[in-house]
Amino acid sequence: MAKMLEHMERMARGEAPPPPIAMLMGFRLVEVRPGEAVFEIEAHERHANPMGTLHGGVLCDVADAAMGCAYAATLDDEESFTTLELKINFLKPVWKDGLIAKARVVQKGRTVGLTECTVTNSKGERVAYATSTCMTLRGDQARGR
Repeated sequence: MAKMLEHMERMARGEAPPPPIAMLMGFRLVEVRPGEAVFEIEAHERHANPMGTLHGGVLCDVADAAMGCAYAATLDDEESFTTLELKINFLKPVWKDGLIAKARVVQKGRTVGLTECTVTNSKGERVAYATSTCMTLRGDQARGR
């Protein structure tokens, strides 16, 4: 099993700390397996835009995190990835509510992959749909060089 997947499984079990962005935004990884990830977030006033609804950037962040974890869970040791493109459709406004972001890898090639994420509210209604194109990094690129 890849080290990244093992680390994310520990995060989902609460045995490893979440990344700083998850703590800042208030979302958490609850499930992960190769090609799939699920995050939860409780939308509160602190996440609101000037109209009082959930800021779209928060939805984008939680969807991006879910898609990134789903993709990262497919990588081998010594591999990393970067997002090439991210698109989100906002489908329904959210005020205060519990949200679930479920992501999966749609297709993964040697270098480029496509992920998708559906974000639903506590009633199971779709509030956002996102897609992301990811590029697998190897060698010096994977190490940030």
